[in-house]
Amino acid sequence: MNAETLKSQLPVTAFGRVAVLFGGKSAEREVSLKSGNAVLQALQAAGVDAFGIDVGEDFLQRLLAEKIDRAFIVLHGRGGEDGSMQGLLECAGIPYTGSGILASALAMDKLRTKQVWQSLGLPTPRHAVLASAEDCRAAAAELGFPLIVKPAHEGSSIGMAKVADVDALIAAWQDASQYDSQVLVEQWIHGPEYTIALLRGQVLPPIALGTPHSFYDYDAKYLASDTQYRIPCGLAAAKEEELKSLSARACEAVGTQGWARVDVMQDAAGQFWLLEVNTVPGMTDHSLVPMAARAAGLDFQQLVLAILADSLEARG
Repeated sequence: MNAETLKSQLPVTAFGRVAVLFGGKSAEREVSLKSGNAVLQALQAAGVDAFGIDVGEDFLQRLLAEKIDRAFIVLHGRGGEDGSMQGLLECAGIPYTGSGILASALAMDKLRTKQVWQSLGLPTPRHAVLASAEDCRAAAAELGFPLIVKPAHEGSSIGMAKVADVDALIAAWQDASQYDSQVLVEQWIHGPEYTIALLRGQVLPPIALGTPHSFYDYDAKYLASDTQYRIPCGLAAAKEEELKSLSARACEAVGTQGWARVDVMQDAAGQFWLLEVNTVPGMTDHSLVPMAARAAGLDFQQLVLAILADSLEARG
């Protein structure tokens, strides 16, 4: 991989006045605040005329009142990562980072992302949709245990739970329903987890994740000091290329642009299984895309400039 092809070759003056959008009202607000402040500091240190907006009730007024040449979206979750902010910015004629309306909305919906992958023959764990205790019992009979329960439109592992019996499944469904009216349950894949970042059309080095938790949950992602990140990921060269190719196909199916991150499990037989695509990945000190970028030869400042440079390119 040639790191030079990933770096922005533009003078910082080409970006104009950049609004970094972070915070918001989703369940991932605290993570977004950390990510957004890190991005803002990096852009300002690079000499970009950047300022931050914590997206709240007055956002439309701020959008109209401020001179904004382009927006760097660091809003995680609903309201920022689901196509609604992208649509608003397009209506306002403001270029922005990352994926467009359709890909953002699709990737935020775990169920419909899986349906697209299945239609293309891409591997993703068997699943069911839960709307009642009876659905839980039916899913248990069809899929077996253990299972993983997920709100269909949340990120950062919020509302997720691993379950091993019907009573636990019903309780996890009820808990996840507090975050989302649509709840997904998936077959549990026994084996290692990998995360793969894509930047400007290139696949960055995969990261193997390790945690003593039952799965890579919110605490393991953002708070724990015992989470393990392996780069190189430890796969044989041919298997790593298979993983990178699958991740690129997963993003192409969804239609991502600029940057994204794919989460993948590997079972005992070596088969890879796609979990989800993140179109606005975390940018905190625990985050995975900056780690992958470092392994590819880009520091944090070069990474944010590369993401921002992509906002200058026309959308398909």
